[in-house]
Amino acid sequence: MKKLNVLILLLFMIAVTNIFAQEENAAQNNTAPNKTAYYLIGLGLGAEFNMNSREMFAGGALLNFDFNLPMAPIAVGVTGTVSSNFAEGLVVEASALFRWYFLGKKWSGFFAQADVGAVFIFEEDETKPMFMGGLKAGYRFPLGMFYVEPYGRVGYPFMFGIGVLAGIRIGGEK
Repeated sequence: MKKLNVLILLLFMIAVTNIFAQEENAAQNNTAPNKTAYYLIGLGLGAEFNMNSREMFAGGALLNFDFNLPMAPIAVGVTGTVSSNFAEGLVVEASALFRWYFLGKKWSGFFAQADVGAVFIFEEDETKPMFMGGLKAGYRFPLGMFYVEPYGRVGYPFMFGIGVLAGIRIGGEK
């Protein structure tokens, strides 16, 4: 598990380093005053409290990648979550996300999300793969090129999850 955590942290640090390099170059090349920034890609890390365990509650960490569709307040992407009840077993989720932003600006504010994917339960020296489906609702607070996103979710095979995601948004100019 420690190797997986180190790998996720390393990948995130590499991605963030490259992102900041691109943003700085884009800012230096911007000479037109009428251009406005927009963000197409979001990359975030989060923590979650969930019922993704046969017994007791579990704590989880997640990595999220989303791509905002330019023509609508809709985003698609992928999420990976690792949960453990710290006593027995480990649950790994991999899912595709389909998100709709409503009652807010494009790609921020309140959202409703559907998740579809697979869950791998590691317990007692055996791996159990299962289908995963869920619904998530939350609010994305934009903070310039960063964001914070509290949310709640329900689904199968987990019962519920509540958490917060923080990340960086990458984009271009209009």
